[in-house]
Amino acid sequence: METTTSGPIADLSQPGSMTTPAESLHQEGRCATDSLLGPKTNISIGTWIVRTMNEASKLAQVIREMKRYRLDILGVSECRWTGSGRQVSHDGSTILYSGPEDTHIRGVALVISKQKANTLLEWEPISDRIMKARFNSKHCKLTIILCYAPSNESDKEEKEDWYEQLQQAVAKVPQHDMLLIIGDMNAKVGSDNSNCERAMGKHGCGVMNDNGERLVDYCLNNNYVIGGTIFAHRDIHELTWKSPDGRTSNQIETTLSSMENGVGPFKM
Repeated sequence: METTTSGPIADLSQPGSMTTPAESLHQEGRCATDSLLGPKTNISIGTWIVRTMNEASKLAQVIREMKRYRLDILGVSECRWTGSGRQVSHDGSTILYSGPEDTHIRGVALVISKQKANTLLEWEPISDRIMKARFNSKHCKLTIILCYAPSNESDKEEKEDWYEQLQQAVAKVPQHDMLLIIGDMNAKVGSDNSNCERAMGKHGCGVMNDNGERLVDYCLNNNYVIGGTIFAHRDIHELTWKSPDGRTSNQIETTLSSMENGVGPFKM
């Protein structure tokens, strides 16, 4: 694996060992000339809660599955790598990651295919739960904010702090960019969209919980729509999380898009 970073290198034999200062903007050294978006272009973007990538061959497995589903960009939650940095895998895929400095918990990562890596303009490891990346396009730049929200059982203060951090990240996105907020929002919004039709459709799963209420309120306040609730899908495509014991399945991975821009020419 070829590894590149602008920060200090600790141990290249361990994934996630590179660290760079937190909350710093990384601009790519070259000028991105390739275009990610286009009127006749389909972009496939996915998210995956992997529980960990801090195991031998787990990164290779993630990239293999990404290729199997023909994804251009994959957002990974709970990758459990420490620090933040940028890696290039043996097949040319670019991996951006952001995690805690010294503990193998939480963490997010964005995997970009070799074909689309040259469209990356800049990226920012905001925290071990939020990362932002911006991509070049001739018509409209794309900003992706990858999220891993606190669980429904987390303290009220932790949830409020996380949403405030997300709001600060969104506020820095250029006004004319297409914005996608993707990842594990740890929220169940259910199928009852009464009084919140602007933010969601009727095709959510289960019953709205506290995190679901927070997510819907956030979307209403920011004029976003929850993409996974707009169209009907089979359960195998709607239920995005299963408990380790296999007894519980939920729809907690979410894509939010600005209603002014629409969801765009994406397959998700």
